[in-house]
Amino acid sequence: MPKDDRKKPQYTTLNELTRVTHQMQEPEQRPLDLGLIRRLFGYMRPYSKTRNWLLLLVIVRSIQLPAIPFFMGHIIRGPISDGNLSGVFFQTAVLIAMIAFMLFVFYWRSRLGQELGEKVIHDLRNDIFAHMHAMPMRYFDTTRLGRNISRITNDAEAVRVGVQNVLFVSLVQLGQMLAAAGMMAYLNLRLFLVVIAMGPVLYAIVSFFRKRLSKAYREVQESFSRVTSTLAESVGGVRVTQGFARQDTNAHLFHGLVDDHARYNMNVARNAGVFVPLLDLNAQMFVAFALLIGGWQVFRGGMDPATLIPFFIMVPLFFGPIQNIGNQYNSALSAMAGAERIFALLDRQPEWQDPPEAVEMSAIEGRVEFRDVSFGYNPEKHVLHNVTFVAEPGQTIALVGETGSGKSTVINLISKFYLPNSGRLLIDDVDIRQIASRSLQRQMGIVLQQNFLFIGTVLDNIRYPRMQANRDEVLGVLQQLDCLDLLEALPQGLDTVVGEKGSGISLGQRQLICFARSMLANPRILILDEATSSVDTLTEIRIQRALSVLLENRTSFIVAHRLSTIRHADQVLVMDRGRVAECGSHEQLLAADGLYTRLYRRFAQTAEEE
Repeated sequence: MPKDDRKKPQYTTLNELTRVTHQMQEPEQRPLDLGLIRRLFGYMRPYSKTRNWLLLLVIVRSIQLPAIPFFMGHIIRGPISDGNLSGVFFQTAVLIAMIAFMLFVFYWRSRLGQELGEKVIHDLRNDIFAHMHAMPMRYFDTTRLGRNISRITNDAEAVRVGVQNVLFVSLVQLGQMLAAAGMMAYLNLRLFLVVIAMGPVLYAIVSFFRKRLSKAYREVQESFSRVTSTLAESVGGVRVTQGFARQDTNAHLFHGLVDDHARYNMNVARNAGVFVPLLDLNAQMFVAFALLIGGWQVFRGGMDPATLIPFFIMVPLFFGPIQNIGNQYNSALSAMAGAERIFALLDRQPEWQDPPEAVEMSAIEGRVEFRDVSFGYNPEKHVLHNVTFVAEPGQTIALVGETGSGKSTVINLISKFYLPNSGRLLIDDVDIRQIASRSLQRQMGIVLQQNFLFIGTVLDNIRYPRMQANRDEVLGVLQQLDCLDLLEALPQGLDTVVGEKGSGISLGQRQLICFARSMLANPRILILDEATSSVDTLTEIRIQRALSVLLENRTSFIVAHRLSTIRHADQVLVMDRGRVAECGSHEQLLAADGLYTRLYRRFAQTAEEE
């Protein structure tokens, strides 16, 4: 994309920044979506054995909890009331065994829940990562880095908590409540009906706070996304920030975003702080009414005190899940919000994909042809207009022109980072749309003006396109480039660790590493986008001879401002406002005394000054 089009705006006020980030929010959806839950269960399918055992343990655990007080009531009504001491000892031993088994089930329920949750999120994060890398460049041009990071970290973590805790804990609590309800109804149906009489009150409370908490949790996640996006952008552009003394301004903007995030979190806390105590109050009121009516029945002789005792032991087992499910509901809303965002990304189809019948180019010759190609990063505003030229295999094509003339756009299309809006781009007479992208890009080498190094050693960065290459092969490439001594001069030589974005390595050394990386790939099509701009003149002299070896028998496209490269090119394409204004060899274009001549004189003057 043209550099001017890719500049990220610097906001001057918090309102402006918040307005722009709000415009990028996803549309709201229902907080609890059965479709999303089914999709999450789909990620459990490969682990069906673990899932099925877990569901079985959930059922057993749900029954065990109310079964303990129910059996205690049986002991009170039976051997204790009958004065049967041996029966008391025997049934107490059975009760202890039941408790021990309950702890055994609890251990495995918790362990399998944690394992299943981690497996699901492991696969989900892999899918997010793979899907992002399958997206064309336009997606990354229009999506902020922080949003992508948030999907694979914050949102995935919310889903993990939902799977591990919310889902199976809620199932246990729900099963416990149903089992307790059945046993309480068995002990005394009339008293149980009194207990559930206030059910509509619970429903009203949950319904009211569900909507409020859903909106509050969505606002929290959106504000967190704005914080991470701004943080990633600020750290990435810290040199620009310090260079223009914008530290205070950016700190003020970030402070405002953090304040917003805190305010949204406080809104969640306020709503949850009312919701949970209301549930607790409701439960205590149930106990009070049940105690009053149960005591009245005992006084009238309609109920045995030995029945009332286990009944009241089970009351907390009935109301406790209601409170716990209310607490889990908060986490469920957060998990649903995270799942909505993740699946919205996974459902987002790439702007274009290779067709099913795409051709696998096992060994390309390197013929590149543009036929009336027009293209715009914004389809309504083209930056290339009817570009036509042919590069024969093994030719070196130099692209020259003013900034913004379309040079980098041409190589972006050749690299298949984008597809033409109109016209045809042919590789070995095959339309680039019909070529399998990876088979083409595996046979390309790219060295950009803004070189990028990964965290790792210098050796690993050079071996990036061929990780199976051994050290001797890398040394051979560096000797061909005549730069081995420059990289071995690093503190640990080729084993020097490269910091984030190449920190600790000079610009010239970074560029040499990128040259070596591209040469090791042994590409059929080589692209150099002002690749020597970071190399000083003396270093460039050393690698010019090596570059002639690298360019030999390869189709090469070079965006350059150095005379040495332009002079030896087979063709020079002079770009002007997205069009090929002139085309020919260096000598032919000089003889024409046109735009190229004026550009060349400017290049010559710059070279003389250097």
